Amino acid sequence: MPRPTSDVQTFRTRADDADLDDLRARLAAARLPEAETVHRAAPGPRRWDQGVPLADLVDVVDYWRTGYDWRSFEERLNRVGQFRTAIDDLRIHFLHRRSARADATPLILTHGWPGSIVEFIDVVDELADPKDPDAPAFHVVAPSLPGFGYSDKPATTGWGTEKIAAAWVELMGRLGYSRFAAHGGDWGGNITTVLGGRFPAHVLGIHSTFAQAPPGLTTDGLTSVERRWTEETRHFWLHRAAYAKQQATRPQTIGYALVDSPVGLLAWILDKFAEWTDTEDNPFASISMDSVLDNVTLYWLTRTGASAARIYYESHNSLDPELRVDLPSAITMYPRDIEKCPRPWAQERYRNIVRWEEPESGGHFPSLEVPEYFVKDLRAGLAAVLAADR
Repeated sequence: MPRPTSDVQTFRTRADDADLDDLRARLAAARLPEAETVHRAAPGPRRWDQGVPLADLVDVVDYWRTGYDWRSFEERLNRVGQFRTAIDDLRIHFLHRRSARADATPLILTHGWPGSIVEFIDVVDELADPKDPDAPAFHVVAPSLPGFGYSDKPATTGWGTEKIAAAWVELMGRLGYSRFAAHGGDWGGNITTVLGGRFPAHVLGIHSTFAQAPPGLTTDGLTSVERRWTEETRHFWLHRAAYAKQQATRPQTIGYALVDSPVGLLAWILDKFAEWTDTEDNPFASISMDSVLDNVTLYWLTRTGASAARIYYESHNSLDPELRVDLPSAITMYPRDIEKCPRPWAQERYRNIVRWEEPESGGHFPSLEVPEYFVKDLRAGLAAVLAADR
């Protein structure tokens, strides 16, 4: 395997005490609105009809201020191994965990919004050095998207999914990985699709929890379940996607609230963790409060609420209708994800699906909701991909 270049620098996370004190002070001084006018008994998802219920938010804010430990998360990040490298004048931050196994395959994991590298921190070790010697092993690279976390914020337009995918190829090459597998969900799934379609000389195959069909397909021939999927996805974009319209058209406007108010940032992100997970009332039934706050605090301390939102401005509805992926592809459709693509539709873009899974549980954040299943499924999917590539 080629040696990595010298353009990669080690990186360590250490927030200033003053920034953490300021966060707690802002939380203590928060001005909250009155309770929502949708009064329903818990538990029940209808309590969230107008957004994050006041009582739920108060509980999380109180824990964030008095009980949450950011330093613990910093230590976990630093143990995994963090690095940065400049690509097209933008420093890209990434986790990198090399496997001890000689047969390990390079793998890039790409997160989405409102996620971050928090989605992968708890699965990196098991992917790199599995306890089961018969399980496949990977050299794991998990970058922070431009404008997210410790990656630089783009100062100009142009950093859409096509450019990010090209940057990922450059990043992996600098680490000595001329060919690699790729996984992603949400925006990460979009980028993974671009990787598979645009860079077949570098990508061995892909695994994704996101599949976007080409436009204009009909429901003729779909099963009743697949038809329901298309109806649910259409309903989502018509009635539950105001956040995407806002960030695609006016990211700067919402950005002021997201960078200035920790409670505003928390509510904006918590709303998605609640609605997009496989729970009926409380997102913390499947994802720990600490994990959600790791994610929100990362956005807060890096002041990336506005810059992260701009990926919608750059790339919303931008996946090339003509793009096709001929490489081996493994796709998993979790039951409570916000978009579920029927396999007949997916096959119009992903021409070589070697594994298709429909789990019984899990939502938009499977690596946090069902981490053991996520790792098992990712391994099985990539094993199928790699077997087909030989």
